[in-house]
Amino acid sequence: MAVASNKPAAQPAAPRRASAEHVAEVPEFNQEQEFRAYRDMLLIRRFEEKAGQLYGMGLIGGFCHLYIGQEAVVIGMQLAIKPGDEVITGYRDHGHMLACGMDPKGVMAELTGRRGGYSKGKGGSMHMFSVEKGFFGGHGIVGAQVPIGTGLAFANRYRGNDNVSLTYLGDGAANQGQVYESFENNQYGMGTSVARASATTNLSQRGRSFDIPGEQVDGMDIRAVKAAGDKAVKWCREGNGPIILEMLTYRYRGHSMSDPAKYRPKEEVDKVRTEHDPIEQVRSRLLKRGFATEDSLKKIDAQVRAVVNEAAEFATNDSEPDASELWTDVYAG
Repeated sequence: MAVASNKPAAQPAAPRRASAEHVAEVPEFNQEQEFRAYRDMLLIRRFEEKAGQLYGMGLIGGFCHLYIGQEAVVIGMQLAIKPGDEVITGYRDHGHMLACGMDPKGVMAELTGRRGGYSKGKGGSMHMFSVEKGFFGGHGIVGAQVPIGTGLAFANRYRGNDNVSLTYLGDGAANQGQVYESFENNQYGMGTSVARASATTNLSQRGRSFDIPGEQVDGMDIRAVKAAGDKAVKWCREGNGPIILEMLTYRYRGHSMSDPAKYRPKEEVDKVRTEHDPIEQVRSRLLKRGFATEDSLKKIDAQVRAVVNEAAEFATNDSEPDASELWTDVYAG
């Protein structure tokens, strides 16, 4: 007979890393790839920092889930796909939109509920779409995007093309009953450590009973993400069916802006920021390999901040949607 213990399970002191053989396979980026990775990840980081600031000022209402710390996952995967491929995700979605090339002004305006937003100011943080950019939405219900992403994949199969569907979900959604296409494990499902929520913490193996292969990836190293993404995309384009990539990553902020994250020690977050930050890893390599100087990287940061500030300016000065918009874009079932 098993007896449950009231003693809480030990909290992870740092994100789990991918196995040594995966680390050994990570290829170096060339100068162009490193610069793109740095700028694209930095855009997400600065955008999310600004979004957090605007939320604190009361300019963003409702829920707001930030992607700070997880930037390498979505940017690395974007480097592995091509135009025509689809991306769909959950509610931690701003970074995915920016990675897909959506206009920061339109994204930020949606956060502030303005008519220039991607959903005309009616959707907010968790409900934006852009078919033009291949982004099929952030979805506020845990795991709701998985069957839709599966449908996108089936549509590609029926049409006879080689497009792939990237379906993102977090470890908190791993216990939902949907088909699994892609896992993003940031160690905590809302406020619960994955080590306390699951007997088997290797989520990449959750598809074995469906004969779906899986692999754990260092989601804090964009090179590892890109390499794993290349292999996974090739697998899918060749018609082999779905594959699971569990990205071992880490979010620096709470589950949402309303979450103080008291369930983990500050030292744990600081350790990840110091030793595993995805942007700092790229920055360090750029400087070490002589690809960039401190001044050139400061200029990139200034350019990114200017883009984000322009987006924030637009999002705080654009008009709110007219009341008549309540009756548009509503469809009867």
